[in-house]
Amino acid sequence: MWIADNWKDYEVLDTSSGEKLERWGDYFLVRPDPQVIWNTPKHDKKWFKPNGHYHRSNKGGGQWQFFNLPEQWTINYKDLTFNLKPFSFKHTGLFPEQATNWDWFSEKIRNAGRPVKVLNLFAYTGGATLAALNAGAHVTHVDASKGVVAWAKENATSSGLIDKPVRWLVDDCVKFVEREIRRGNKYDGIIMDPPSYGRGPKGEIWKIEESVFPFIELCSKILSDDPLFFLINSYTTGLQPAVLNYMINTAIVSKFGGHVEADEIAELRVVERKRYVTRNLLKNSLSSLFTILNYQYFFHIKYFITLVCTYCNDVFFIELKLHELVLFLSNYLRCVLAKIYFERVKRFSKSYAYVL
Repeated sequence: MWIADNWKDYEVLDTSSGEKLERWGDYFLVRPDPQVIWNTPKHDKKWFKPNGHYHRSNKGGGQWQFFNLPEQWTINYKDLTFNLKPFSFKHTGLFPEQATNWDWFSEKIRNAGRPVKVLNLFAYTGGATLAALNAGAHVTHVDASKGVVAWAKENATSSGLIDKPVRWLVDDCVKFVEREIRRGNKYDGIIMDPPSYGRGPKGEIWKIEESVFPFIELCSKILSDDPLFFLINSYTTGLQPAVLNYMINTAIVSKFGGHVEADEIAELRVVERKRYVTRNLLKNSLSSLFTILNYQYFFHIKYFITLVCTYCNDVFFIELKLHELVLFLSNYLRCVLAKIYFERVKRFSKSYAYVL
């Protein structure tokens, strides 16, 4: 299994009873996941006070319930910025587990030593498009939905990539590839994330079990003579990695050589937790301490502190060795109050929450 473990703005905090608890930047969502077939205790308090909860209906579909969640917000993955907007059937506009694929083909593009043309089919809101552009490729982005193509452009703008060499096309993917064959256009890399079922802009029907293999064969006709990669992703339960492996070996490797790797992908699950001092407790404690010690001493020692911003559970925090800071104050000022404060804070954790 390939794990998307380089995220700073996303993590799976817990899973239980057909749902998963996730952190998306500053906000926490509870969403259904059919793979979560266990019923484990829900110890994380965010289960009971998320910013958004998607409730499934017994009749199919479902609806969002929001608690102080904005209509839109952003998260970052490395140099990329994504605009999130909860919409139909639990989705937010991004599949974080795909980051492991982005990293994989981005490395190939950067190391190619030549101009690279990439075709992204069923391209959705453009995660793969942005990653390929950021790696230096020329990208053609194709999706049948006008709305998600506009969303992808918005993500490109937020990421500072809108002026990179990219074509944004609202089109049926099969018909587009057929036209590219007639035009004689070739691509060094092809990415596709076909849906289980879908319709094109003119009502064209797509059923993955019937359509995916003929489509892979069709796409093989627009690969360059020396292709870098062919990536296909599927969320269809019955389409196992071994099936995709066989299809790509048959349609692609037999013509161009290379080898196939097929496996599952997943986002990072937090399995170890730290306890954090609450934001208000530590802020008030520090405020009182620095007031007593006089703010001028803080400016004397501030250059010794390395601040690393991140976010965990319900606390914005700057991770620093606070106990070392307080010990320094204690030694520097010979202040008994600082020693008392150190004994108080030390009981909580090795990392502490502090909001400027």
